Amino acid sequence: MIPCEFEYYAPKSIPDALKLLGKLGDSAKLLAGGHSLLPMMKLRFAEPGHLIDLGRIAELKGITQAGNEIRIGAMTTENELIWSKLLSEKIPLLVETARLISDPQVRYKGTIGGDISHGDPGNDHPAVMLALGASFVLTGPKGERVLPANGFFLDTYSTQMRPDEIMTQIRIPIPAAGTGWCYSKLKRKTGDFASAAAAVLLRMQGGSVADVQIALTNLGATPLKASAAEAFLRGKPLNDAAFAEAARLAMSICSPGEDQRGNAEYKTAMAGEMTHRALRTAQSRAK
Repeated sequence: MIPCEFEYYAPKSIPDALKLLGKLGDSAKLLAGGHSLLPMMKLRFAEPGHLIDLGRIAELKGITQAGNEIRIGAMTTENELIWSKLLSEKIPLLVETARLISDPQVRYKGTIGGDISHGDPGNDHPAVMLALGASFVLTGPKGERVLPANGFFLDTYSTQMRPDEIMTQIRIPIPAAGTGWCYSKLKRKTGDFASAAAAVLLRMQGGSVADVQIALTNLGATPLKASAAEAFLRGKPLNDAAFAEAARLAMSICSPGEDQRGNAEYKTAMAGEMTHRALRTAQSRAK
């Protein structure tokens, strides 16, 4: 199908983009990489009268360190995440995740902010943001507000971001030295969404789990934080029984929809398997 008619705008600053949002109101949509919005427009699931392209706003790009925090401009592409030496050193989980997103063509244009703000539980970054304890900077006509990733995602395609706001930055605390990581993703083919995926951060101390974060992709209406599995593991040594129980607890919070990737029972079982694999890999990487 062909999208409906729309007006196109390419502001060069955040204030100019906000002015356009305020002027055009609900008929306007922000365009980041376009890999989520444009397919919806072609199917007429979205029919904006105005598109505001954020691609020319230089201040929305870049990866920097501020104290014990990494700050990433929302228009930074997946490919830029992959090749960032800073991220490779400080937050390798994010690099591993970006490598598993779609295909090279998409990664050259798709942006981290677009992936997150779209609110699609099938996107990879939202669950990883939960595991990393990230926060999002939202800029609107009244200034900035910073919201934690945990609680930001309300429902499928629904977040706490207001219609007159732009996601401008992602802030991620740098994990402690020696933290293990893994994003384990099951998909049918290159470029597909996850049938199930699990993001894990793991810190060991004296043979036991000092801290662990577990989040799941595409297994509910939002990304899921496996809090019960985390609580169970903390303070315990990792063995086959611990892995199995953590996987069971992760599965218990899943409510996936049925589609061509499988039925609910299969996807839930794969959530357990991805959690198990991610924990084992994270353990092998923890120092």
